[in-house]
Amino acid sequence: MESLDGLLPEVIKTAKEAGAFIRGESLKFTIEQAEYKGLNDLVSYVDKEAEKLIVIALSRLLPEAGFITEEGTIVKKSHDYNWVIDPLDGTTNFIHGVPIYAVCIALMKGKDVLLGVVYEVNRDECFYAIQGSGAFMNDKPIHVSKAGKLSESLVATGFPIFNFNNLKAYLKILDQLIQNCHGLRRMGSAAVDLAYVACGRCDMFFEYNLNSWDIAAGTLIVQEAGGTVTDFQGEGNFVFGRELVAGGPVHAELLALIQEHWTAPACPI
Repeated sequence: MESLDGLLPEVIKTAKEAGAFIRGESLKFTIEQAEYKGLNDLVSYVDKEAEKLIVIALSRLLPEAGFITEEGTIVKKSHDYNWVIDPLDGTTNFIHGVPIYAVCIALMKGKDVLLGVVYEVNRDECFYAIQGSGAFMNDKPIHVSKAGKLSESLVATGFPIFNFNNLKAYLKILDQLIQNCHGLRRMGSAAVDLAYVACGRCDMFFEYNLNSWDIAAGTLIVQEAGGTVTDFQGEGNFVFGRELVAGGPVHAELLALIQEHWTAPACPI
C-alpha cells in the first residue's frame, strides 16, 4: 500500500471534487427531488452520485481496499483495509437549503482509523488527519479547546430522527446541559460537529444513533487535535458502537453527566 502521506493529498482532492459537485447541484436542487430511506431518513440523487464519484476515485487509488458506504453504491468489504464514506453528511440540511454539510472519507485497518478527511462544502474548509501526525484545517494545525469545565463550554449534539426508545434519558442530559453550559448547538452533521470540536469552535460533542460513516473520519481528527473520544461507557467502541462523546479536557465531566442518566445500551443498526 502507498504511504498514508502519499494517499492523503489524493483523498483530499477526491473529497473536494465531490464537494464541488454537491455545491453545483445545490443551486438547482428542490425538495421535491428528495427520497425517503426510512422514517425521517432522507436521501437524494446528489448523495448517490457523489458517492459513486468518490468510490471510483478511491478504487483507483487503493484497489485492494473495501468500502463501507452510506448509500450502498458498492458492496465490497475487506478484512484488512476499508474506506468508510459518507458522501453528504447533513443530507437533511442540504435538502432544506441549510448550508451545513460535509463530505467524509476515512481509511480504516480493522477497527483503527488511519486517515480521515472532512470537507465542509459551504465554507470550503477541509479538516484532515493521519494517525500520529496531528490534525489540520486548510493546511493549518488545529487543536481542541482548553476549556476545562462544563460551565465554560459550548456543546454540540444531535437529535434522533428515528428509534426514540432512549429519548427520555437523552432529554434529562439535555436539561442538565442547558442549565450548566454556554449553550447547545445542533448543526445537523456529526462530521461537522467533530470537526468543530477538533478546531476548538465547540468544546464537546455527543450523540447516539450514529453510523460509522458519519463519524469515522471526524473521530481521528479530534484525537489528532489532542482530544478524547469514547463511547458512553468511556470505552473505545465509538466508530461502530452507535454513540460517542468527544472533547478536550472537559470530556470527563460530560461523560460523567451522560453516565448519570444513560443506562440503555446503544441502539441497534
